[in-house]
Amino acid sequence: MHHILLCGEVGAGKSTLIRRLLSYAAMPISGFVTKRQAEDETGFHPIYIHPAAQAENQRVCSEDNLVGTCDRRTHNIRLEAFDTLGARYIRSARPGSILVMDELGFMEAQASLFTAAVFIALDESVPVLAAVKARYDVPFLNQVRAHPNAVVYTVTTENRDVLYRKLLREMDAWKESWL
Repeated sequence: MHHILLCGEVGAGKSTLIRRLLSYAAMPISGFVTKRQAEDETGFHPIYIHPAAQAENQRVCSEDNLVGTCDRRTHNIRLEAFDTLGARYIRSARPGSILVMDELGFMEAQASLFTAAVFIALDESVPVLAAVKARYDVPFLNQVRAHPNAVVYTVTTENRDVLYRKLLREMDAWKESWL
């Protein structure tokens, strides 16, 4: 069994594909999702981290789970949110579940506890389903994509439905391995 890393440009459908695959798999979910909120009047938008298993309508956005604010030029990153909540969400993975990491990006590259948790998870047997930002100037992301237990699938608007059907077989293999 290998881990699935979905890589692609913004808007390609990585997170949507993850949601579709999780719905099909019908296995317990652990891990995290990050959610970008709407821009404010200055052009900044906040980004929050939430448990992956938490329903979207139950997610609360507060200072505690704020991982940063940014616009196209400026990033204010709160590494402590990645190193506390993010690392805890990753470490919550249990056998028989799918570990979701949606999305791995450049903001957390300097969060040492978080990045260590990512690599430990990739070394373990709980299946990982992750979206990885298509940035190739970030060593952390390059190391994640190069992990020997992971297979990288490039998601585009043109291939995402075909890729979904292909990855359903991976979901079946994951379920069978825990039966």
